[in-house]
Amino acid sequence: MLRKDAKIELLKGVPLFSHCNKKQLASIAQLSDLVQVPPGTELMREGETGHEFLVFAEGTGEVRRKGRKIDTIGPGDFVGEMALLTGAPRNATVKTTSDATLLAVTSRAFGALLDEAPDIQKSVLKALAERLHPQTV
Repeated sequence: MLRKDAKIELLKGVPLFSHCNKKQLASIAQLSDLVQVPPGTELMREGETGHEFLVFAEGTGEVRRKGRKIDTIGPGDFVGEMALLTGAPRNATVKTTSDATLLAVTSRAFGALLDEAPDIQKSVLKALAERLHPQTV
């Protein structure tokens, strides 16, 4: 079981939340769920619509694109953050390679939070703009 502060620390490492203050991160942490999964669990499949964002609190995973391994991920790494905003198809398949504890945020819960908290919306949009155009912001 992760403490609220541990959830905030995990979220702080996500570029999409880089402009969020501690209070804003606490709001996001509050709507997150801890999920424990065994090795070999497919967390997302390339080409499918995304509905959640995941941060690895513990454990490891493997990222594959077009069947080829492109990355290994572990604690502090995250996948699916763009699904929080776009619901776009996943650009990779991610499976766990060990027992894993994940912090999960659904796009529905996150969207409701953004509707209620324009300050968080503003912080996320600023981070997104920097990500899309790093030289101009």
